[in-house]
Amino acid sequence: MAASNRKNSGRVIILVAVVLILIVVLAAVFFWSQNLLQPEAEAVAPPVQQTEMAQIVVIAQPVTRGTLLTESVLTMIPYPQEQLVEGLFFTSFEDVVDKKAKYDLPQGLPITSSVLSEGADGSYAAFQIPRGMVSITVPIAELTSMAYGLQTGDHVNVITSMMLIDMDADFQTRLPNYTAMVTAPGPGTGENPATTASSTISSGGGLSTQGRTELDVTLNQPIYVVPSEQNQRPRLVSQTLVYDAEVLWVGRFPASGNISATTTQETETAVVEEGGEETVAPSVDEVITLIVTPQDAVTLNYLLLAHAKFNFVLRGAGDTEKNPTQAVTLQFVMDQYGIPYPSKLPYGMEPRQDRMWYTLEEYDAYPSTEE
Repeated sequence: MAASNRKNSGRVIILVAVVLILIVVLAAVFFWSQNLLQPEAEAVAPPVQQTEMAQIVVIAQPVTRGTLLTESVLTMIPYPQEQLVEGLFFTSFEDVVDKKAKYDLPQGLPITSSVLSEGADGSYAAFQIPRGMVSITVPIAELTSMAYGLQTGDHVNVITSMMLIDMDADFQTRLPNYTAMVTAPGPGTGENPATTASSTISSGGGLSTQGRTELDVTLNQPIYVVPSEQNQRPRLVSQTLVYDAEVLWVGRFPASGNISATTTQETETAVVEEGGEETVAPSVDEVITLIVTPQDAVTLNYLLLAHAKFNFVLRGAGDTEKNPTQAVTLQFVMDQYGIPYPSKLPYGMEPRQDRMWYTLEEYDAYPSTEE
């Protein structure tokens, strides 16, 4: 009986231990599942650091060069204080008002001392010329300026044409020279019987064009040939002188001095009478100002004083290549384009043609072969 009781009590202890273990396991599982199901705590954002801001002066609306700045064209915008360089930007209107714009200023541009003017800063054109370049003004005509179609900012090549002649190297005069009669040294006459010491030009002999001696193949004797014209005919030559010159301005500069790309070129007007009625026609620009190298400016000045002719050919937009050209003379044209020298034939065209160009009235009035 006692053994049976001890056996039952052992089983009770084991059952109690198993129950306790199950309770512990269930509790652990419960708490573990609760941790899995619980959402993760949201990360706490770090506090935002407030940046201290300053106020700087900017252009509220576009202004042109020379404009007197007032509060109506200015405004203030915030700018990080830590990035503000002392003395770079203005922080109050009082430092800017009543000063002038040195350049054209776009809207929103922060104002610095470099864009302000308190006195005379020279012409606006000077700010458009790159360092190391200069400007020069030369005359133009309708046939030399693309029918007056050139505009500020265009790029052109400058072709020059010159008329060349032969000259006497010592006299520096046009050939042929003149000849004259001279008297040989000899005893004087009249009241001055002394011998003359030098030759003198005879006033009665006159002057004649210097010629040359040639052998006449028909007569088989030398003859003296003189020119059929008083002066020699000049020889024409053309060549590209300047490549890729920029047009600074066409015509006279405006009175305001502002020649920005957005400025409309000022053109005067002229009153023209047609059929008793007065009409207003735009005047013609007769000069053009180019941006060139100092050497090209000196060359253009020399040729301008020498009355050479210029032609300005427009380059394509963005084309900066330099394509060298060959100088053109009459011989070059004949050889390059295969133009033959006309033969002397025993026949010809009628009526006689002594020039190339005729007006319509002249052409209609020209005599026909029947007359």
